[in-house]
Amino acid sequence: MSQENVAIVRSVFAAPERGDFSDAGWAHPEIEYVIVDGPEPTSYKGLAGLAQAMRDMLSPWERYRGNVDEYRELEAERVLVLTHASGRGKASGLELDALSTQQAQVVHVRDGKVTKILVYYNRARAFADLGLASDAPVVTE
Repeated sequence: MSQENVAIVRSVFAAPERGDFSDAGWAHPEIEYVIVDGPEPTSYKGLAGLAQAMRDMLSPWERYRGNVDEYRELEAERVLVLTHASGRGKASGLELDALSTQQAQVVHVRDGKVTKILVYYNRARAFADLGLASDAPVVTE
């Protein structure tokens, strides 16, 4: 198993936890960004696609943050990241903290770059798709 890939994924998620979605230096040029479930399952390809995905995700929100709860190493090239979102709806004023926003992302890393991110708005579906129990071991620093 590769603790190096977990460290890469941690660094990728550090900026969004601060609300900074501007850096994509960690992404492979042909990255795939896939929203598996939720209101609009879709996929994006490449750096331009990743930028569009971030615009689509961020546009309805003020102070949006992707907060990491846990990292779970799956195998050498995949890391499961359990997250929850916070922010406020621009039009509605709705606070995401008031909703159940527990998400999961499966991040694929190869040769030091993220090649694919699968976004699950429903953690239970992520665990089912991965064949995991929700109480699998947690990767810590």
